[in-house]
Amino acid sequence: MTEGADRRGLAFGVGAYVLWGLLPLYFRLLGPIDAGEIVAQRVLWSALLVAALVVATRRGAALRHAFADRRALLNLIASAGFIAINWLVYVWAVLHGQVLAASLAYFLNPLLNVLLGVLLLGERMNRVQAVAIALAGAGVALFAAGSSLAALGISLSLAVSFALYGLIRKTVSVGALEGLMVETTLLAPVALGYLLWLGHGEPLAFESGRGMAGLLVLAGAVTTAPLLLFAAAARRLRLATMGMLQFLAPSIQFALAITVFGEVLTPVRMACFALIWAGLAVYVVGGLPGRRKAAPESL
Repeated sequence: MTEGADRRGLAFGVGAYVLWGLLPLYFRLLGPIDAGEIVAQRVLWSALLVAALVVATRRGAALRHAFADRRALLNLIASAGFIAINWLVYVWAVLHGQVLAASLAYFLNPLLNVLLGVLLLGERMNRVQAVAIALAGAGVALFAAGSSLAALGISLSLAVSFALYGLIRKTVSVGALEGLMVETTLLAPVALGYLLWLGHGEPLAFESGRGMAGLLVLAGAVTTAPLLLFAAAARRLRLATMGMLQFLAPSIQFALAITVFGEVLTPVRMACFALIWAGLAVYVVGGLPGRRKAAPESL
């Protein structure tokens, strides 16, 4: 790998995670709109944009192969369901002042990936991972004791849905662009039906003026751009580097929740985040070269 490629990969990776971290700002602009409609519009505009990209990059053959592979298609049906749940809960959380709870979910995600690997893939957990997960578990228990059921539900549902989505996509040999095209194609009829039902034949958001309609059209780019940057970065960077970059997005969301959206970081929540950050620190340091004999595992 050349130094130039490594620098470009780092720029792509930082760009992807910064865009994901800034998503709450975009969704807050759509505040007057129902979360379900935002997600439905996101699905449809993403499908249209990704379809254009598939045609422009001549990836039609790979897309047809993805649809023709029955096993891959069944897995992508499941991943489409999980990402739809994730998108809906995330947008609802942002619109209802629960960005801290959402950021907690994505701090938990690397450790939840390890746990799913043990429970579902038969992977072995080492001592470092066990300590890290125990610290995170204590943090979640503290969060449950000091937060509402809604906040706890947001954090757990986001963490679990995204971890299961990632687990499925890890096992499917379909490219990022083709996978998103299949998923949004599968979700598009449901999204369109919901919009027509919601607006009695006229999607409601377009009754709110051109400005709001324009913001919704951007949902396709907002969804697709970070995914493409991530895919480009993953081809150029080491897994360890990508693993460190993934903490950018929840860190930005955490900062936005406190400084921009005015959410309160209570002592109990601070202690919860401290335990989870400690777990992440143990996990990351334990995975550094020379700290363990086993090769780094992919998340």
